[in-house]
Amino acid sequence: MKATRGTATTTKVTQPSPAHPINPVAGTASFSKFMRVLDTIAQGGDTAWTINELSRKLGYPRPTVYRIVDALVAEQLIVPKRNDQSFGLGPRLVSLASRALESSDIRQLCKDHLFDLKELTQETVHLAVPDRSEMTYIDKLESPKAVRMNSRLGSRVTMYSSSVGKAYLARLEPAERDALISTLDFNVFTDATLRTPQALRKEIEQIRRQGFAEDREENEKDIFCFGCAITDKQGRPVACVSLSIPAFRMSADRTASYIKPLVEACAAISKTLALLDYSG
Repeated sequence: MKATRGTATTTKVTQPSPAHPINPVAGTASFSKFMRVLDTIAQGGDTAWTINELSRKLGYPRPTVYRIVDALVAEQLIVPKRNDQSFGLGPRLVSLASRALESSDIRQLCKDHLFDLKELTQETVHLAVPDRSEMTYIDKLESPKAVRMNSRLGSRVTMYSSSVGKAYLARLEPAERDALISTLDFNVFTDATLRTPQALRKEIEQIRRQGFAEDREENEKDIFCFGCAITDKQGRPVACVSLSIPAFRMSADRTASYIKPLVEACAAISKTLALLDYSG
């Protein structure tokens, strides 16, 4: 999500001639349906979707879903599972996603700092970027003492239940932040999950004062996270970093063990982005 900065200018727009009307790009509606099917399967994680389930979920007729699924299978973007009755992500899609992650500029720029943060804290480090009204993990460095977590590359977390999401919101301009919060559906994942826009806004004010965000087992039970934003030259958030710690081994000195190293790492990355004139 981007905001235009700088001095406003007036641009003269030439209206199209009635003899040459502007038509929608051919195939746009079909492509959108293909992407919704693919995105639904992707969001299911390890879940394999059947034709009936996709039809109910998306509201498309079964023949339409059959046609889309057949095309996606032919391109190896999805693959049949469970006796060809359900479908999951295919090897070609995984390959494309891996190449996209490898070529991500922000991922490469953060790489050394994230490694040092993981080595210093001995905890799992995530790098996330905004994706519409959610955050998507584009890198994950596992703790040498790792325990099983639900997070993985490409998975999404909400803005209100994750430390990376709340850290991102806290660095947005107020109008942009309020507009984004107004689009959120507050689903409950644990007993600690924030449930209202008012509760989220109150916490964001605290995050802005202290410079980091917390996920107090709000997204996943028994997992505590600290998050901090990475900003560009204009001070806009372009990504966020989190430390994820199992609650049972949380250090008594959270500031020295997690918060200080995290904030310093994000400040160092932000300084690099400013020097490179990086814009997300």
